[in-house]
Amino acid sequence: MLKTIYPITKNILSHGQSVSLLLARLAVAYGFYEPAMTKWSDISNVAQWFASMGIPFPTLNAYMVASTEILGVVLLTLGLFTRLISIPLIIIMIVAITTVHLGNGFSAGNNGFEIPLYYMLFLAIFASMGAGKLSLDHLLFGDEQ
Repeated sequence: MLKTIYPITKNILSHGQSVSLLLARLAVAYGFYEPAMTKWSDISNVAQWFASMGIPFPTLNAYMVASTEILGVVLLTLGLFTRLISIPLIIIMIVAITTVHLGNGFSAGNNGFEIPLYYMLFLAIFASMGAGKLSLDHLLFGDEQ
């Protein structure tokens, strides 16, 4: 019976793939928006914070992170160059986890690495699957996912 139900269910649910990818892209973009804008509102403070954590070239890195995050918001929202922008955003999440969140454990309630990990996993999905059919990537490049 499961051998009969599974293919039918798979066929029905696979029609929601592009909508799911769109909603996931929008959620992740929204999640990057406020941190990006906060960084841009006081970039010198971000550079000082980066320096306090031992991040090399803190001012340069503050500008690079803020720029990458805001570019990520725009590109993920549009579904444009989704696979490409996912890579530097994953790197930002890895750095955030190792420098800020890891020492606080897993729980988001304790500023742990739970939320950045989820973002990183979504970004890995975008990097491997693309933006979906509801995207400029699909419209411009025929990216099938």
